[in-house]
Amino acid sequence: MSEVKRMRKAKYDEPTGFERFNRVSKPANAVLNIVFILLALACVIPVILVVAISFSAEESITEYGYRFIPKIFSLEGYTFLISQSKMIARALGVSIFVTIAGTVLGVLLTTLMGYVLSRPGYKLNGFLTMVVFIPMVFNGGLVSTYYVVSQLLHLKNTVWALILPLCVSSFNVVVCRTFFKTTVPESLIESAKMDGASQLTIFAKIVLPISKPVLATIGLFLCFSYWNDWYQSMLYIEDAALYSLQALLNAILTNIQMLAKNAATMGLGAAEMLAQMPQEAARMAIVVIIVAPIACAYPYFQKYFISGLTLGAVKG
Repeated sequence: MSEVKRMRKAKYDEPTGFERFNRVSKPANAVLNIVFILLALACVIPVILVVAISFSAEESITEYGYRFIPKIFSLEGYTFLISQSKMIARALGVSIFVTIAGTVLGVLLTTLMGYVLSRPGYKLNGFLTMVVFIPMVFNGGLVSTYYVVSQLLHLKNTVWALILPLCVSSFNVVVCRTFFKTTVPESLIESAKMDGASQLTIFAKIVLPISKPVLATIGLFLCFSYWNDWYQSMLYIEDAALYSLQALLNAILTNIQMLAKNAATMGLGAAEMLAQMPQEAARMAIVVIIVAPIACAYPYFQKYFISGLTLGAVKG
């Protein structure tokens, strides 16, 4: 009797249909776990090493090299940054302003474009959809982009050169279009039209309140893009007062003399400052300052990234 029950139980436990193709054997599961553990360590270990270097004394780094446990513990990297607080605070202010202004403007423009393209009765729907989709495959190139931003729009050496080039992307527009087309009920739009509401009223008072997932997703994509961006500063910014925190870090990493050029505004001579500067520890301390906000915020918003990638995978 027990053998019959065992066979019946095995029969019911046997996966059917697509479940059979989604099964993962125990050896394969073990291999996948090991692979993902290694990938996670490859991401975490460099961060730990950067933090350890930022708390190391300069003579310790010179004598013993990079170590996960500092041979000589020191806060000189962070104290040096505090001593240069004027330049760091100015760059931090630029980064915060660009991130907030760019995110708000980008979410507004992206959702407006996505909503327009999601309307089935719009006559230019097909044409504008191709206009948005083509840049996802083909790029105009660096020379043409630089010419448009600096010569035609005259944005060079302005804060708008850090905001407008990243404000709208084809991927984000397609994500919004897909969300509005598949999630917002058409009957809701039609009923609002019958009540005499304009398209702008429908978008602001009906569509946006029920579209919080896509708003959060696009907002996070833009926020992280602006916060981590240094490339626009390298292309369009020559005035050190407009450097973002990330651009300042890049300048320090590529040319340590950049701090010496700002010595006049800090009340120190270039030679004296270079002699006092803990180069490696200071660099890594700035990396920690930049990465810490995103590293702390990302786990709380990971679900929005997953939903955003799921929405972007459906282009119909």
